[in-house]
Amino acid sequence: MRVAIIGQQDFGKAVLEAFLARGDQVAGVFCAPEKPGARVDALKAATQEKGLPVLQFASLKSDEARAAMKKLNADIGIMAFVLQFAPQDFVSIPRQGMIQYHPSLLPKYRGPSSINWPIIRGDTKTGLSIFRPTDGLDEGPLILQKETPIGPDDTLGSVYFDRLFPMGVKAMLEAADLVVAGKHRETVQDESQASYEGWCRKAEARLNWANHVDFIYNTIRGCNPAPGAWTALAGQELQIYDARKHIVRTFGAVKGKLGEVVEVTDKSFQVSAQGGRIEVLRAKLGEGKKLAAAELLSMGAIKAGMLLGA
Repeated sequence: MRVAIIGQQDFGKAVLEAFLARGDQVAGVFCAPEKPGARVDALKAATQEKGLPVLQFASLKSDEARAAMKKLNADIGIMAFVLQFAPQDFVSIPRQGMIQYHPSLLPKYRGPSSINWPIIRGDTKTGLSIFRPTDGLDEGPLILQKETPIGPDDTLGSVYFDRLFPMGVKAMLEAADLVVAGKHRETVQDESQASYEGWCRKAEARLNWANHVDFIYNTIRGCNPAPGAWTALAGQELQIYDARKHIVRTFGAVKGKLGEVVEVTDKSFQVSAQGGRIEVLRAKLGEGKKLAAAELLSMGAIKAGMLLGA
């Protein structure tokens, strides 16, 4: 089949390479323009290396973008990690229209941080959806969905890189085959089950040690590796990445104040929270690098009795 790819970064690159590897013809690749000073997009670099047309427009709503898509004469458009808005008069140009990847089980978790939020909320499963793009954000008819469990210690990184990324590449190939062959079914999303969440960024990643230890741990997992759950320590930001959760089962086991470093070993430190403690294994202090907790402890940056979050 002859495809047009719209996307960016490593996921877009992997989708491009997957279509080429099986012999499909990539007519051209649309990439969002890079911001000044930013490194070259991975998808753009891969497209240039393969000698394929790179198409970059400030807006996909422009006459120029529509003309470029028409010129490609594609059977289908493949939207792989697209942050630019694609209007209907653009997505309808390929003969079989376009399909889009979204890393959640739509209609749940529409929006840009759809991998973070299920983990933060303590969900036990998530997945991916391939759907028809419409003018509503992640609201179009579903073509294909795949599920994956979220384990109690999974992180954003493990859910995405180990599962949703490779599953998504395969699902885009499968969905494209179904659409081009006319064997697909389109299912309207159930609005009664829909939810929308915005970005999970710095403000959302701040830890409140008065919250329950389950929620704190889920926030750390859901923000690892990005944007990085964080708390304050002596006027600096302490970003927490790898951690473990310990539940307090008796009143006598409660130690210290909420947010206090209550236990230190040569490999980790534990912070008191409602209902338990968070054992920190890897963190980043201020403008430094991500370090094993052992290194922060050996530097004297973390000591028993310190209060986080103040």
